[in-house]
Amino acid sequence: LEMLADNNQKSTVATIAKNISLSKSKTISLLEILEQKGLVEHNPEERSYNLGVTAFGMAQHILKCANVIKVAHPIMEELARKLDEAIYITVMNNDDVLFLDMVDTLQQVKAADMVGKRFPFFTNAAGKVIKSLSSTDFLTRNRRRRAIPNPEALEKELLEIRNRGFAVDFNSFGSGLCTVAVVIRDYAGKVVCSLTLLAPAVRMLHERLESEVIPSMLESADTLSSKFGYTRAFA
Repeated sequence: LEMLADNNQKSTVATIAKNISLSKSKTISLLEILEQKGLVEHNPEERSYNLGVTAFGMAQHILKCANVIKVAHPIMEELARKLDEAIYITVMNNDDVLFLDMVDTLQQVKAADMVGKRFPFFTNAAGKVIKSLSSTDFLTRNRRRRAIPNPEALEKELLEIRNRGFAVDFNSFGSGLCTVAVVIRDYAGKVVCSLTLLAPAVRMLHERLESEVIPSMLESADTLSSKFGYTRAFA
């Protein structure tokens, strides 16, 4: 893939095999797999290969994630210093929630770094807050593919999260951990990502959650959403 990306000309099997130091038969086998995935395209008339649309789509996804991090990081830093807790940006990827970026707390007691890790959406606040604004048809799909313990209860919970605008859970990422998540939207109102706090539950007492943590996160979410062009509609 790197060779095809660097090569402006359409490449034949012989050229590709030579550049990656493999036999033609092994190269053809690899190309067939990549073609099935849409990562490369085969032109039978010219007997050549070039990058496929799936590869371009993956590149666009990476660029989008990089842009989200660039815009979000300063606001994450402000929120992390204000609350003195770890703040993450999380996105949805194939019904998993993926932790993209983090600004850590300065406190001695903290949760493990989650950047780069992914989890099923229905197991945590970050995934639930994003999915709460999606159509519920994904529940039907996931009933077949995954063991959602109680899909009816999950559907009810997602509706409640949607109505209040944030999600809170305890122990989803380990005993004694609390997660708070709010959504970030773009100019069209589409969910871009979630702003997620992860902290020891002993610091997340009900009074602090209600009076400090949740209001601060909602305020930061509004600020960050405005950076992506979102304007909240008021009745």
